[in-house]
Amino acid sequence: MASWNSVPLEITYEVLGWLAFFSWSISFYPQVILNFQRKRVVGLNFDFVVLNLTKHSSYMIYNVCLYFSPVIQKQYLEKYGSDQMIPVAANDVAFSIHAVLLTSITLFQIAIYDRGTQKVSKISIGIVSVVWLIAAICFFVALPSQSWLWLISIFNSIQVFMTVIKYIPQAVMNFARKSTDGFSIGNILLDFIGGLANYAQMAVQSIDQNSWVNFYGNVGKTLLSLISVFFDIVFMCQHYLLYPAKRSTIVYKLEGEGKEPLVKSTDQPGEENV
Repeated sequence: MASWNSVPLEITYEVLGWLAFFSWSISFYPQVILNFQRKRVVGLNFDFVVLNLTKHSSYMIYNVCLYFSPVIQKQYLEKYGSDQMIPVAANDVAFSIHAVLLTSITLFQIAIYDRGTQKVSKISIGIVSVVWLIAAICFFVALPSQSWLWLISIFNSIQVFMTVIKYIPQAVMNFARKSTDGFSIGNILLDFIGGLANYAQMAVQSIDQNSWVNFYGNVGKTLLSLISVFFDIVFMCQHYLLYPAKRSTIVYKLEGEGKEPLVKSTDQPGEENV
């Protein structure tokens, strides 16, 4: 296994890696805090959270297995060359474990807080079910020959696929509502920083090793950064340019002897999302 040629580049690699870790990890908290403060999750797309949990679970399986398993590391080096470095760092493992935990907490909030009329779509449930069925089938295919690198590569491919589609429901929902109310922009800003730092970390490793193998040897990490940055830009445009924060007013509609509160938005600027 290859070692670092430059100490400054090695230090830069570690700094960028942990910058990505802290940015991505902290990015989960604004949404969790916003849900807690509002005691409601209206505006947060549930499909986004469900797909995100499958995405991060797959990514965690890939990172943990490649980082800790000598058998899988051996298979990786046999495929890409013994002079290459393992493309998973400690911060990747820490982030993916943390991501699964925080996404699970967000899903729990969806279960206990006011959801309005929102629910998880049958399409998302179907996608998640099919993905885990495919993963189970691949496990039994890999078992006889112990093709563990191939198996975790499947999980890496799953996380790329889920990264591509997970943002779409939230982006479409924001467009349909003409609002980002209930969806934390703090999450997006931190995610954007993490994506840039993650990509820069891979570039530093490639420069040090004078090889771009780690980009396609761990294509999942590469696409994770690029896709995340793209959708983060979309969400920032929606929040700051297309649908700036609006103040909500309460309008009451008589129903018999009671009153049912309805939330309507005015065009007056007001409090932004966390």
